[in-house]
Amino acid sequence: MKLPASFYQRPDVVQIARELIGKHLFTHFDGVLTGGRIVETEAYAHINDQACHSHLGRYTARTRIMYEAGGVAYAYLIYGRYTLFNVITNEAGKADAVLIRGLEPLVGLEEMMLRRGLSTPARNLTGGPGLLTQALGIGTRHYGTDLAGPDIWLEDQGDAIPPTQIIASPRVGIDYAGADAALPWRFRLQGSPWTSPAK
Repeated sequence: MKLPASFYQRPDVVQIARELIGKHLFTHFDGVLTGGRIVETEAYAHINDQACHSHLGRYTARTRIMYEAGGVAYAYLIYGRYTLFNVITNEAGKADAVLIRGLEPLVGLEEMMLRRGLSTPARNLTGGPGLLTQALGIGTRHYGTDLAGPDIWLEDQGDAIPPTQIIASPRVGIDYAGADAALPWRFRLQGSPWTSPAK
């Protein structure tokens, strides 16, 4: 079952990031279905989080989509090469987001390996935020995509993940965020070989 808008439009982005562990992310482009189970996320809050792109109400051409109601994609380029895929949450005007950092590939492995230039499935297929987007075919053109539509969507397939199986730790690569860099808002499925490297 596709996740409804009500799942994304709740106020607690940290809770949503935790609950996305075990949900499934799919893409369907040019007749090809790819996807898998989410095993790593990070939460970003518009209030009291210097790491969030919308901190202090920052509104730019890039962050504009963050101010829409939850349930749309925030896809942007880093290092001029990698697209990062975020899920916008909360109600309109409250610009929170969850970064999808790791995916256990389950559907369309051959296509994902082709997109990544790999001959065998390994952690570097989808074990990192810029890798999973390549594998799934997600690019900046998907900025603002409705996550209940036919191209990119998230599903609840009934995978019950016990809280004890979810590791909470500080987020990655946000030293500029001062004390907020220590917030334990990165969530990983314990024992998964598909999470990005620990920092």
